[in-house]
Amino acid sequence: MATERPYDGPAIVRAYAREPDWMNFTPGYVDAMSEDGSGNVWIAHRSAGLLRVSPDREVVALPWAKLGHKDSASRVIADADRGGVWLGFLLEGVSYVVGSDVKERYTSASGLAAGRVSDLRLDREGAVWVAAAGGLSRIRNGRVATLSARSGLPCDSVDWSIEDDADSTWLRTTCGILGIPKAELADWAAAVDRGTDARPLFHGTLLDNADGARSSAALSSFSPLVTKAWDGKLWFVAVNGLAALDPRRLRRNPLPPPVAIEEVIADRVSYPREGSPIRLPPLVRDLQINYTALSFVAPEKNRFRYRLEGRDRDWQDAGTRRQAFYTDLRPGDYRFRMTASNNSGVWNEAGTSLDFSIAPAYYQTAWFRLAGVAALAGLLAALYRLRLRQVTRQVRMRMEVRLDERERIARDLHDTLLQSVQGLILKFDAVGKRIPRGDPARQAIEETLDRADEILVEGRDRVRSLRGSAAALGDLPAAFQRIAKEAAQGGATTFQSVVEGRARDLDPTVLEESFSIGREALLNALAHSGALHVELEIAYDARQFRLRIRDDGRGIDPEVLDRGGRSDHWGLQGMRERARRIGANLELWSRPGAGTEVELKVPAATAYRSARAAATTSWFRRSAGR
Repeated sequence: MATERPYDGPAIVRAYAREPDWMNFTPGYVDAMSEDGSGNVWIAHRSAGLLRVSPDREVVALPWAKLGHKDSASRVIADADRGGVWLGFLLEGVSYVVGSDVKERYTSASGLAAGRVSDLRLDREGAVWVAAAGGLSRIRNGRVATLSARSGLPCDSVDWSIEDDADSTWLRTTCGILGIPKAELADWAAAVDRGTDARPLFHGTLLDNADGARSSAALSSFSPLVTKAWDGKLWFVAVNGLAALDPRRLRRNPLPPPVAIEEVIADRVSYPREGSPIRLPPLVRDLQINYTALSFVAPEKNRFRYRLEGRDRDWQDAGTRRQAFYTDLRPGDYRFRMTASNNSGVWNEAGTSLDFSIAPAYYQTAWFRLAGVAALAGLLAALYRLRLRQVTRQVRMRMEVRLDERERIARDLHDTLLQSVQGLILKFDAVGKRIPRGDPARQAIEETLDRADEILVEGRDRVRSLRGSAAALGDLPAAFQRIAKEAAQGGATTFQSVVEGRARDLDPTVLEESFSIGREALLNALAHSGALHVELEIAYDARQFRLRIRDDGRGIDPEVLDRGGRSDHWGLQGMRERARRIGANLELWSRPGAGTEVELKVPAATAYRSARAAATTSWFRRSAGR
């Protein structure tokens, strides 16, 4: 049998445990205890851990470390329906323990009110209410919702919560004792259960020092801190002794207080409210709006909320402050709305409002912004034109260098190679004439001289091509006319050129490559096709530049067209390469005996200097990069 001993301090477990068991426990501080439905007594012992004393006086100790905490529990409450106990800890957090296992754990990271847990309470629906330094939390079905100053409480710290006979909930906070009506709390709980954002504006009753509800500082850590008596009164621990509250006999002020906006002060200048809206000058930095509520019962308990439409997304809780402050408001139209509650928490739902506007400075006006955009666009256009001139000058310089080099090569070929070949031909011709006619050697020499004449003609054509740059002529139709006159046309061949549309300046590279392609096609038509008529057509279309050369000659062998040209002849291949270089489309049509047609199409964005800026800039960049 256990020996009954006098109570010797917090180690009260000694009075109930068997002698061999209680001797193993170190005396220490007991913060809370509770009895579950099975008759087990749960004790929060600071040094020994969580103790479970069974009805037959067997003691089981669960160290706090095993429960996942370095600190001890400050509150213990048994959950008869679920068979476990809820623990609230000294530093932070709540755990639900069944047997020796922690089934649920909640901290501020999971939405629980932060700080020391000072009270735990189970309601009729099985929800756990946690009073802590960071507010009042509700745990139900694994979901946590917390009431704090952000959601309507007068302040964050809550010491305890309890329901009265009317099912209203009373809280002890550092600001006083707050009574929340049942319907108000039910709406908030329903919103939480639906998963919607619940931020209520409580219409509760706040009792503070003026009503005899002293501060809750330095309250005892023993529980319970509050209880309800048989007559409905709420008894709670005060700083020095006990205090009682009878919710049924509280005098409630049912009249909402009239509200008024008294004054608008902008940069220390007061503006009267005669006109609406009030027009404030530009560049207002500090704006103060004074307001009040006309309540003579307890004016110091009036609470205010306000919202500046055009700036505030939600209502701002000002507490008892009667001023609203704003800094650096943008120019525009605003509406200031405010409302207030009386000492019983009855709010003036209609409230009042004030319209005002802030004039813009000259650089904040729409026309100034448009002017700035126009100036920026003009600057960008000027920079673009400057860049365009720079790149054009660079391209022109490169083309001039290329032209000079081509002319130099043409001179060298004409003055050295071609003249030398011509001299060799004359010498061989003189030697061949000394050989008797009919001699096989003379026949071989004459055949060789004929081949040399062909090579000399081809070389002269190449020299003519090098000297015949369209860039030097500057006029594409005139350049082709000159090519036609210089080429050997034959007695029966006629040439005609047609120009459609207003002549436009071509891009230098497009001009050069188009001329080279047209010259190759024109020389082929005049010298090799045997045509009676050759026609050149140049069209300056809004969508494209088109160059077409057609003849009525013998045409080109289909096999040659399929192969892309004759072996050791690079005319057709060169024309296609030049067309690809400028992004043009080259089409060649020919039938034996029906003539040949060569058509070059260059998109306007590439062909003309006045084409779209984006395409022109892109082309110039490509040109500058070569």
